[in-house]
Amino acid sequence: MFSRAIFGAALALGFAAGAQAAGIKDTEIVVGTHLDLSGPVAAGMPQLRNGMQMRLDEANDKGGVNGRKFKFVVEDNASQPQVAVRAAEKLINSDEVFAILNPFGSGTNAAAVKRAVDAGVIYFSPWGASAILQKISGNSPLLFTTIANYDTTTAAGLKWMIDQYKPQKVGFIFQEGPFGDLLGAGVKAAMEEKKMTLAATAGYKAGDLDFSSQVARMQQAGVDLVVTATIIRETIAVAGEMKKAGMTNAKMLTGTPGRINLVAQLGKDNVEGIYGVGTWNPLVPAKGSEDVQKWAATFKSRYNLEPDETGLLAYAYTDWFVKAVEAAGRDVTTDKVVAALRASSQSSLIFYDTKKFVNNHAMPESVKVEQIKGGAWTAVSPLFNEK
Repeated sequence: MFSRAIFGAALALGFAAGAQAAGIKDTEIVVGTHLDLSGPVAAGMPQLRNGMQMRLDEANDKGGVNGRKFKFVVEDNASQPQVAVRAAEKLINSDEVFAILNPFGSGTNAAAVKRAVDAGVIYFSPWGASAILQKISGNSPLLFTTIANYDTTTAAGLKWMIDQYKPQKVGFIFQEGPFGDLLGAGVKAAMEEKKMTLAATAGYKAGDLDFSSQVARMQQAGVDLVVTATIIRETIAVAGEMKKAGMTNAKMLTGTPGRINLVAQLGKDNVEGIYGVGTWNPLVPAKGSEDVQKWAATFKSRYNLEPDETGLLAYAYTDWFVKAVEAAGRDVTTDKVVAALRASSQSSLIFYDTKKFVNNHAMPESVKVEQIKGGAWTAVSPLFNEK
């Protein structure tokens, strides 16, 4: 068995260029991921899983990449850091993956990323707090982040909301942990620039469903804008609680993870009118351009599931990785794939603009503020390009 510890040490010393990476076999490349298959956001995971699987299958259907087909291993992280560690260790030690693609969750990725890169595994496009993951990894050359940073993008969106709507009192409801910390840094930066201070803050733990006390704190403080570090069901729950409490004159701005179509579809009237920080096009694939509709029809025929924009996003990120493996050639190594990724750019209808890696992070970070109108996210601001 190839020693992952030895490989990681060699990589750190710059000796990995000619090394045969684990997961690269004569006819196969093993890649994996860890997703929340049994926890609070499990309902959204088939989109990510199938988006990745579809792109890998497309490559395999054409005979693979440079004579090798992809083997895809999926593990459950249950949105729990300790479970994510076990999942990552299985992928690294038992499955001997070459790369981990699109793993989900800020806390789960924060727990797993260092183990992966230290073992010489490319960690590509984690769905989580990019800046924190880069820091935890020690700015590893093996970590490539594609999710726009929650701090800078939230700051851009909040500053626009303040300029546009002139709120007098701003409150912040946040998930405790890396996700809430990073989004909160953006809230703080925007408030300081606008010479304002938060009127109220309220934390919650991942998995919480009752937000009555957090919303009550906002109401007691008389806030007229509530910013939330929330994901799917938490975004819906906070919006519903605000309507129940009669906070009809207060606006709600959710960070990027809450600005997805699933929130609009599941939340219905409860989320009508809320705002979100958008960092990719909130496409409804079945209603998109001809090319997107064709992609959506293929996705549905393969998985008997109507795709949403997160499925298309996972597909686009996986496509970026597959193209880098192809560019690395038959004599593929970790260093060659890393070099190919750094030299690459990626366009997709799901992106606001063309992306490339700058210090292993996808740039530019493009932002729009969007609002749910008639059950769909609709842009209400211009595009901000965070350079």
